Amino acid sequence: MAILHQLGLEFEVRPADIEERSDGDPVEVTTENARRKALAVDGAVVIGADTVVTLDAGILSKPRDAAQAREWLRALSGRTHRVLGGVCVRDQDVRLDVVETEVRFRRLTERDLDWYLASGEWRERAGAYAIQGRGAALVDAIRGDYLNVVGLSVAALLTLIPDLLDGGR
Repeated sequence: MAILHQLGLEFEVRPADIEERSDGDPVEVTTENARRKALAVDGAVVIGADTVVTLDAGILSKPRDAAQAREWLRALSGRTHRVLGGVCVRDQDVRLDVVETEVRFRRLTERDLDWYLASGEWRERAGAYAIQGRGAALVDAIRGDYLNVVGLSVAALLTLIPDLLDGGR
């Protein structure tokens, strides 16, 4: 992950082969997915993270196709939505945190949607966008933790592993 590289940390990526939840209370969904990921991988210190985009109490998970991505981006257009980031650290214990960030999209035109969908960046992205890429052009404002929207809140991670920047555990 670029965020961990940015911090200068050494780590190994081991994808967790789990079934992600996408229905239910958004906070419970994101923390449960992060927990499942952390428990599914071997290691002395394992970090599991999950991102959920919510609008009107519903979850906009990863779109199945371009048509669904277009539908979700239209729904987000000109509105504020919440991005919840679940973080789980598993070492001798299991610790969880969840972070909420508000993101407001600008009003999107069909031309904007065509441009973004053609990029393919929406694939495998909660809410059908990536704020750290071309998706930044969709955003009008953000309130809260930007890195949470990207995919991993450093603030939450440091709460769960306070000595991480000193070499971790």
